[in-house]
Amino acid sequence: MNTQGRTALVVVDFQGGDLSSSTSAYATDQLEKAKAIVAGCRAADLPVVWIQEVHKPHLTDMGRELDGSEGQHCIEGWADTEIAHGLDPLPTEHHVRKRRYSSFFATELDIVLKQYAVDSLVLIGGFTDICILYTAMDADQRDFRISVVSDVVSGSSRQAHDDALLMIAQLQDGALVTSEEVLAWLAPAEGAVSA
Repeated sequence: MNTQGRTALVVVDFQGGDLSSSTSAYATDQLEKAKAIVAGCRAADLPVVWIQEVHKPHLTDMGRELDGSEGQHCIEGWADTEIAHGLDPLPTEHHVRKRRYSSFFATELDIVLKQYAVDSLVLIGGFTDICILYTAMDADQRDFRISVVSDVVSGSSRQAHDDALLMIAQLQDGALVTSEEVLAWLAPAEGAVSA
């Protein structure tokens, strides 16, 4: 784990609503692993911050995203835009809505993390090659230590996922971890104020 000091879990765009009936990229086992990591962080009294990409139906907030290979996505009101069912953010947890790929760009995430006084982030969600990659890079530029949970992120394709993980691994030594490693790290910390 690439952690030191206080850590926060950042759940990036783990969207898709009811994954059992949606076209979401997330597999059922990833949802179960995500739920276990969220529960472990809560038990260890570590902050959990939720990120959700959302755009208005008239698309004026979409920007240049439509210039690439992506079509309309994450539209307000669409079932697939909802946080994946079963993850259930708590009312006391910050829920950041974003309009661009990076969770830091033009959002309150930086302010929230500073208030929590964290210096390390655990990232889960998607897409590995888009929002996870951009968020990890921006976190690195802000001097956060990052741990991207490689089996609880999904890419726009297998190749894009693998390539993005290679790029993230080059940002910081130890930046890639597995859900098993995160849960083992959380186990002795459960009930503690800080890990």
